[in-house]
Amino acid sequence: MKAVWYERTGPPHAVLVAGEMSTPEPGAGEVRIKLAASGVNPADCYRRRGDIPMEFARVIPNSDAAGTVDQTGAGVPPGWLGERVWLYNGQRGRAFGTAAEYIALDAGLIARLPDNTPFDAGACLGIPCMTAHRCLFSDGPIEGQTVLVTGGAGAVGHYAVQLAKWAGARVIATVSSAAKTEQALAAGADVVVNYRGEDVAARVLEVSGGVGVDRIVEVDFGGNMETCVKAIRLNGTIAVYASRGNLAPTLPVSAFMRKNVTLRLVVLNSCPLDARQRAQCDIVRWLETGGAIHRIAARFPLERTADAHAEVEKGGKLGTVVVEIGADREP
Repeated sequence: MKAVWYERTGPPHAVLVAGEMSTPEPGAGEVRIKLAASGVNPADCYRRRGDIPMEFARVIPNSDAAGTVDQTGAGVPPGWLGERVWLYNGQRGRAFGTAAEYIALDAGLIARLPDNTPFDAGACLGIPCMTAHRCLFSDGPIEGQTVLVTGGAGAVGHYAVQLAKWAGARVIATVSSAAKTEQALAAGADVVVNYRGEDVAARVLEVSGGVGVDRIVEVDFGGNMETCVKAIRLNGTIAVYASRGNLAPTLPVSAFMRKNVTLRLVVLNSCPLDARQRAQCDIVRWLETGGAIHRIAARFPLERTADAHAEVEKGGKLGTVVVEIGADREP
């Protein structure tokens, strides 16, 4: 099969190699997927450039993708054969991810891709949408609650806004520009706050009648700590999936304790299995309702995976960078 891999870490054009590799065969409990599209996440770039030490001598990057099951291993229900699917964690604890024509992996990492969702959109789901789900629903239903999504135009935040609205919540989203305001509103946000020109905490308290929000989906805990303390309500939950501004913030313990805040730190691949299975099921049900927005920032063919990684590292993108693979990719 055609694939892209690296055997040392570094800049994308210096270490990523396009070539031929043996096509994998599914083992017990696994399926093989003929891939149509692969999504590139920032975490894929962190691993390739060496922020996380290499676990294997050769790595095919990228963890998210979509395609068609073309083989099933022992113990896998035969009904999966020929099914359109999306997957996550394709290169987590495994050497070979989704920048290839085929992948063989545990059947538990796949979910059905409804016919109303093209393969390139399916490749956007994976880690961003699953992370958004975990942040929103890890502490119970959110129907009737008010949720603050920071970075409401980002990959995780944009899905969080949509899923929160699907689940019956009122959503406040923060953004940094007029273009991102439009993105968050299109996703369904009820209120959008541009943090570059507005006091987010003051606006949240104004919108919430002074009580604050029930939940915060937080993209920059270190940078937004003061806002979180002010914006969260009594007995609220803050779900943190990133801390871009400060990786080692000083926690104002007393301020959070006085509000009896639940602080939840989220990394998808180590989340409980039942939570990940629920996320897969809920995301498929949400997709089936129609109207989901999947933003694709750029597209590259498989042999230009290095360009795709460079595009992600450049920053400023709105959406997911997608690598298109083979003849099965859709127009």
